[in-house]
Amino acid sequence: MPFEPSYIKLYKNGELHKRRDELYKKLTECDLCPINCKVNRKNNIGFCLANDKIKISEYVLYPGEEPPLTGSTGAGGVFFSGCNMKCIYCQNFKFSQEGNGKYISVKKLKEIFLELQNEKKASNLDLITATPYLPFIFDALIMAIEEGFKLPIVWNTSSYEKQDTLKYLKDVVDIYLADIRYTSNIIGKKYSKVDNYWTNSKKSLIEMYNQISNDFIIENNILKRGIILRILVLPNNIRQAKEALKFIKYDLSEDLHISLMDQYVPVYKARETKELSRFLKREEYDEVVELMKNLELKNGWIQHHKLLGD
Repeated sequence: MPFEPSYIKLYKNGELHKRRDELYKKLTECDLCPINCKVNRKNNIGFCLANDKIKISEYVLYPGEEPPLTGSTGAGGVFFSGCNMKCIYCQNFKFSQEGNGKYISVKKLKEIFLELQNEKKASNLDLITATPYLPFIFDALIMAIEEGFKLPIVWNTSSYEKQDTLKYLKDVVDIYLADIRYTSNIIGKKYSKVDNYWTNSKKSLIEMYNQISNDFIIENNILKRGIILRILVLPNNIRQAKEALKFIKYDLSEDLHISLMDQYVPVYKARETKELSRFLKREEYDEVVELMKNLELKNGWIQHHKLLGD
């Protein structure tokens, strides 16, 4: 029997509508993310730069995700504007930090979902930095389902999320694509300007795992349900990557799929911070790879292209 996204059942029993209505109420005193800025987004802009309208940078067939997410066409990436993290090395700083993008309606967002499925033949709906826009996403999803939408949803996240917010995503999101940026609150504050990154992210990652567990369902070489954990190895910070691997092994599951990434580039404000002002060295990456092997974390992807820091 072909895989059916879990949100279809929630649509049929009315739960998806109920969650949408609850999420809309949060716009008047927003607490969707760990910042808890409590801004009335109908009158003001939140810490994440979002107000009570949808703002996106672009939507594209995105080839840059892991192989089971892209397939032969690409992931259906929707890049939302703004972010609750202020990473000094962010490659998407034009829309994540500076808020560039265009405002669209819920109806237009619905049309984008359907276009990605029907015309662009995307492998999934890949929602990137989407947390501030959850009420509108649920609304657009309901409308899209009524017109035949059935792509699996990828929640593409920094993991700096609230457990209570992630519970709204239970049985709506079938695929979590989650970063582990750091395993230190101090480093999170230094590089991303947020409090308690690791304290919050540990809880969020456990919540994601509780929702999906070790499920990893692939049909026709396309991932339909599962978790992929991304670790971007930062120069002079390999301890953070190593501790992330240990957390996965001992606090989540050794069966999870890990994407160990070596493509750090010192962009945006990174060159103002000495330890992040250069490319990653091959020996740094190889040291993390060696630990991954020693921990017998066998599922996932290790990159082998030439490092510019060599």
